[in-house]
Amino acid sequence: MPGFNIRIAPPDTVKPETSFKPVGHSQRWDSPFDNRGLQPVVSVFVTRPAYIRICVHACSAEVEVGGVLTGQWCIDENTGEQFIVVKHVLPARHTRQGSVYLTFTKDTLIDIHDQIDKRFEGEKIVGWFHTHPRMGVFLSHYDTFLHNNFFPEPWQVALVVEPFSSVAGFFIRQADGLFDPSRYFGFYELDGASGRSIVRWQNLQKVETAPEGGTPYE
Repeated sequence: MPGFNIRIAPPDTVKPETSFKPVGHSQRWDSPFDNRGLQPVVSVFVTRPAYIRICVHACSAEVEVGGVLTGQWCIDENTGEQFIVVKHVLPARHTRQGSVYLTFTKDTLIDIHDQIDKRFEGEKIVGWFHTHPRMGVFLSHYDTFLHNNFFPEPWQVALVVEPFSSVAGFFIRQADGLFDPSRYFGFYELDGASGRSIVRWQNLQKVETAPEGGTPYE
């Protein structure tokens, strides 16, 4: 594919951090595909600043926009379950874009890595996001190619946002290695346990969760 000659992938030696899933500091939001027997490799936790940044950027243009999600890849000390924490959002610059496509260029990827080195040292690229204006929540063939080739780690996710109808979802690889571009998952809103939720994506349903321990990331 033209314009792609940098791989957005971590080194082979990268390992998850040992921590605790911060479920007790979170509010769970389920998609229509959650709890259908699927087994995503990771759970996704999103800080409020990151969620706001995604929404603001998603509404910034009539054409497709996107960027990279940075944060932490962790494994729960008690259960061995993997999860990611999306702490920051880096809007992609120097892109080629239109109403039905978004292309990260060489300059886009160099800029993203420069921003991480200068502002978010120690954080990992845990995934990416882009918008589908008036098209719905799915991954196209090109989106799937990009995800598989430039975000190849099992724990890296893809978020699609449709800003005009306010719907969104995370695409996550399965434990058996399968990746379905038509089935998306919800996430945990960090600090959502306070009852002051800011999530407004209409296709996700709030789930009542029992309080548990964990460390706040916000």
